[in-house]
Amino acid sequence: MASVAAGYLPILLFLAVAVVLSSAFVFLPMLASRVTGTAQPNPDKLSEYECGFPAFEDSRAQFDVRFYLVAILFIVFDLEAAFLYPWAVALGGIGFAGWAAMMVFLVELAIGFAYAWKKGALEWE
Repeated sequence: MASVAAGYLPILLFLAVAVVLSSAFVFLPMLASRVTGTAQPNPDKLSEYECGFPAFEDSRAQFDVRFYLVAILFIVFDLEAAFLYPWAVALGGIGFAGWAAMMVFLVELAIGFAYAWKKGALEWE
């Protein structure tokens, strides 16, 4: 019974280190801002510094759902490119089964792209 509990010790240590580090990443910057005085805003600190003029809209305005669709499509096709290179390098060793699996993957992606195109997800106004 003790050997089973000892098997979980590395997991518990990893969990403890993760909790301590994540807490430090959250609370140490807040403590540093209190100590250095950056938590006391004044009009100069709150002024526009990137573009020089006030923002047109609220920074919490909702984006059109098409923005998220384009972002998701970008991620999907970026992952496709990430999968294609190692597949092409290893193609000699994986044979026909590897080639067929990648063709199925590419056909699924092409169907998804055609569906998004047909639905107008790539149209922008």
